[in-house]
Amino acid sequence: MNNQNKSKKIFLLFSLIGIGFFIFLSVMLITTLKARDIPSLYAKDTSKAVRGSIISADGFHIATTIKLYKAVINTYYIDPKKKELFVELFSIYSGIDVNELKDKLSKQKGIVVLSYNIPQKQAQYLKQLAYELRRFKVFVERKNPITGKTSVIGLNIIESGESREYAYDKLLTPIIGYPHKVEEDGYTFVKGVKGIEKKFENELQAKQDELSQGLRDVNSYIILNKDSFTKPEINGLDIKLNIPVALQIRIERMLDDMKKDLDAQEIMITIMNSKNGKVIAMASSNRFLPKYIQKDDYSSLNSGMIEYSFEPGSVIKTVTFSLLLDKGLVNPYDMVNVNNGRFNVGRKTITDEHKYEWLSAEDIIVHSSNVGIVKLSQKLSGADFNKGLIDFGFSVKSTPDLIYERAGSVPDAMQLNNEIYKATCSYGYGIRVNLMQLIKAYSAFNNNGRTITPKIVNCFINNQKKELVVPNEEQIQVIKSSTAQRVKSILIKTVNEGTGVKAKSEGLEIGGKTGTAHIVEDAEYVNKYNTSFIGFANDKENKYVIGSVVIKPKKSQFASQTAVPVFKNAVDILVEEGYLKPDIIEQPSTPDTSLH
Repeated sequence: MNNQNKSKKIFLLFSLIGIGFFIFLSVMLITTLKARDIPSLYAKDTSKAVRGSIISADGFHIATTIKLYKAVINTYYIDPKKKELFVELFSIYSGIDVNELKDKLSKQKGIVVLSYNIPQKQAQYLKQLAYELRRFKVFVERKNPITGKTSVIGLNIIESGESREYAYDKLLTPIIGYPHKVEEDGYTFVKGVKGIEKKFENELQAKQDELSQGLRDVNSYIILNKDSFTKPEINGLDIKLNIPVALQIRIERMLDDMKKDLDAQEIMITIMNSKNGKVIAMASSNRFLPKYIQKDDYSSLNSGMIEYSFEPGSVIKTVTFSLLLDKGLVNPYDMVNVNNGRFNVGRKTITDEHKYEWLSAEDIIVHSSNVGIVKLSQKLSGADFNKGLIDFGFSVKSTPDLIYERAGSVPDAMQLNNEIYKATCSYGYGIRVNLMQLIKAYSAFNNNGRTITPKIVNCFINNQKKELVVPNEEQIQVIKSSTAQRVKSILIKTVNEGTGVKAKSEGLEIGGKTGTAHIVEDAEYVNKYNTSFIGFANDKENKYVIGSVVIKPKKSQFASQTAVPVFKNAVDILVEEGYLKPDIIEQPSTPDTSLH
């Protein structure tokens, strides 16, 4: 009986051991087979590449891109006893007011975005703060009510987008243009809308984001070894301009003053190196803040130097005369009866501001005689006139560096065979141009008959700081060198004796031609004017083509009193900034003989 009970006890004991062992094996099997959230052995780190900068000729960053970050927390994980400490520290590191932070945390529970626009440098400090907050256990472990897992979620600083910054506010607008914001996968970046920002969008935009991945250490940092992978960040190309900030600032300020003085709608000016086409200043009196465009700025968003197309008036007389001279159809000393400033062509009456009986052919340009140039122009065939205007660059785009250019128009060869069309076009009506086309055309008179394409962009700069130089456009011989030299001397005479006399500058070679033209509104010419002065300013080493246009000045309708003073002020600035060096010979002082 005792042996039987003993056997039962042993059997029961072994049964319990067997069942326990079976349960242990089952648990081990389930644990082995069950999917578990094991921390990854690998880590991945990404960083967004950014848009390239626009840099001035003297090395100043006019347009740059900065990364923006957002700060995110989950209030559920903040230790209530240390909430006040968190708020105080975050306020110090972020610059956000304490009361603003408390307000956000009281209104919203769970995930809260404390700021969307944290600059990159500040973000680095906040990342360090996030580490310190964890170390001081400001954030506590909590069990997720949905997953049932225990974790700690602290302060997260996340890349949220980028912002385009303009260090010099309105400087060089509207030439550099402006961008707009685009959102993609929760990340905000910018794209160009107008100006250089738009024209070179492909070059400026970011090329490749940075990516690093590999085995992680205990602190979740990537272990960089032969098994890790890194894809470098490739930012957009920087664009370096030919325009220096120092000169541009002075030119813009001058235009602001002249706009008030002349009571004009807008004043524009361009200064181009006649040797290589480098545009060293390109300015408008009407500018805007690229980041804060207001409704009142809408009319200023276009680059008037290429987008404002207008009838140029008498500045075209120089081109007409050069075509006649180049084909041997006129001699500068030919005498022309200008009929006391009144002449009929068909039903149209041509008049002059100043009345002369006779003028030499070259003095027709010097004194800007409409009658004289009309009579001379009749010697040109319509085909030659049309081809000549196109060769000089009218009705075609002036520069590859800007976008949305309005190329204007010239009458076709058949129209120019008509004496009235030919007459009006010869002195700048019935043809539409922009300022940059005039600059390109007049470059021929300061460059031995070759037109030069205006060049605003000097080079692109890649991530290795290597400059990728933009090659110069081919110069085009539009008139013979001898013709250009003769026209140049006539333009100098125009400044010394004629309508451009207020442009004279001692010690410099100055030449140019005035232009005044009625403005068309609602298909009719009205009593409003555009005035212009296109010419050149040279010293012994430097040569510049300069063009100024004044739109609707109320102070005076004459270019000699509006566009010419703008030109002269620009020349004075070039002298003061060292771009031109007048050749002035100081007269020896007369010795004092009173004591002898």
